Amino acid sequence: MTDADYRGRVETMPRSVSQTEQYEKCAWQFYLQRVERVVPRPAAWSAHGTAFHSAAEALERSGGSMTLEEAVQAFSDQYSALINKGLAKEANTDLWMSAGPYSGGEDIERRYILGQEQTARYVEWWNENKPEIWMTPSGDLAIELYFITELGGVKVRGYIDLITLDADDNARVRDLKTGTTKSKFQLETYKTAIEKIYNVPVQRGDWYFGKTGGLSRPLALDQVSEYEVGQRFANMDAGVKRGDFPANPGYDCNFCDVSHACSVAQIKR
Repeated sequence: MTDADYRGRVETMPRSVSQTEQYEKCAWQFYLQRVERVVPRPAAWSAHGTAFHSAAEALERSGGSMTLEEAVQAFSDQYSALINKGLAKEANTDLWMSAGPYSGGEDIERRYILGQEQTARYVEWWNENKPEIWMTPSGDLAIELYFITELGGVKVRGYIDLITLDADDNARVRDLKTGTTKSKFQLETYKTAIEKIYNVPVQRGDWYFGKTGGLSRPLALDQVSEYEVGQRFANMDAGVKRGDFPANPGYDCNFCDVSHACSVAQIKR
């Protein structure tokens, strides 16, 4: 595939929340990663999040029958596999991205333990609360539920971590987080997509935080409109099709995994 072919593919592919938020934060990062295909620097936090979600999904699909030890082992196996995959691409952990005062190697080691602890807390929380999972009309449990629909005239797709039932039997969208960063736009998109595809009301959403082992306060979604959500996707899609990729250098460059290929990145040393 030539560069022109690949750019054409990026221009016409379905959009997602992550694409849109990346473009809005720094369109040049979007370009480097998705058009120029710059190889991103590996980061232990990526393996941490993916492995936690994998273990959480296994627990949820088991109906809570998975033991704490089994869930922690599922996290550990997936985390180790992902880290080894990253090391095969970049063996020098000093070149890995990391958070806070930790080196790349230190971050790998600490997140192995942190992820195990967060997984264990999620098992404990699940068994204590026993959330009821919403089911689609076709009988599928809403766990890592894939969707694709049109919003703002743009094809939008994604996976919803979990949809549960409120006490009033309304569907509630949920996103599981291993860190502190959260996205209202993500929950707003999930609500809009579910209402459009399944014609069921979604009035609230929330986040489960691995750091605290509990849920956030409910986020009211009843006033969110399809137009409002769709407009963000439409604006982003139009910018990509125009070839409009302005850089936005600043503090966030420190957490950009393609900053090594960026001539305008502002990195604190």
